[in-house]
Amino acid sequence: MSALWGRLAARAAGSTHVVLLSMLAAPFLLAAPSLLAAPSIARAEVGTQAPFTRVVIDAGHGGKDEGAIGVNGILEKNLVLDVSERLTQLLQAENLMVILTREKDRFVPLEVRTSRANDARGDLFVSIHANAAKSRKARGIETYFVSLEASDSASSLVAERENQALGRSGPAALAQDPFLALLGDMISTDHMADSNAFAKLAQAELAQVVEESSRGVKQAPFVVLMGVQMPAALIEIGFLSNKEDASSLRNKAHRQEIAEALARAVVAFGKRYDARRGLDSLAD
Repeated sequence: MSALWGRLAARAAGSTHVVLLSMLAAPFLLAAPSLLAAPSIARAEVGTQAPFTRVVIDAGHGGKDEGAIGVNGILEKNLVLDVSERLTQLLQAENLMVILTREKDRFVPLEVRTSRANDARGDLFVSIHANAAKSRKARGIETYFVSLEASDSASSLVAERENQALGRSGPAALAQDPFLALLGDMISTDHMADSNAFAKLAQAELAQVVEESSRGVKQAPFVVLMGVQMPAALIEIGFLSNKEDASSLRNKAHRQEIAEALARAVVAFGKRYDARRGLDSLAD
């Protein structure tokens, strides 16, 4: 932790960002006191490796924050909670522990979501959302992992919409100012490769469900992904602004297929995670 703040202080030296750093750190660390804790120490004794056992599932939006509203009136907050619950059941059947950042239709601030994930010492963070666009033709599923720079303008717009749940103050500033974003960037850098690996696994499995409208793996500055100290990805399960996607997502069978695809990706990632550490996966 001291090294982290040392690098931040060096970056800020001689600039007005010294004051901004202090303003940022105080409320952020109060809101999420576990954010900078070392997960490797919490999960296992020094010198040992803990197996992949804990998955944090983040159902986007909730409560007063309805998220996207479909052309047929369907609400993002309800859809993603349903998929999250289905995914939870599937992962528990694989002997994995699941932590939900929200279990009911209620508003949970993004910094609270990241705090819960870090407190749980998760091995993987999966945030589930539904998309929307001005063009009614846009459709399909896409998977994101964090980056300060978006893959393209469309990805930037998606991140901006999802980040609005937190407003433009506090931790949300991480996604808007390069220096302030350094904190989130440094925290997430160690898990970038694993996040990319899981995102590819998830998108590959989801592509089998919606082969004709797979939009691939992308990067964008999602605040909720910046704050977690574990591999993390955000899944956009379809465009509610598109008639075909919205209709499919109303179908329980289709939502089950999405959950099953994500479960396969999580289990596969867990086995690779343990194999690299010479451990037996609990999902076997």
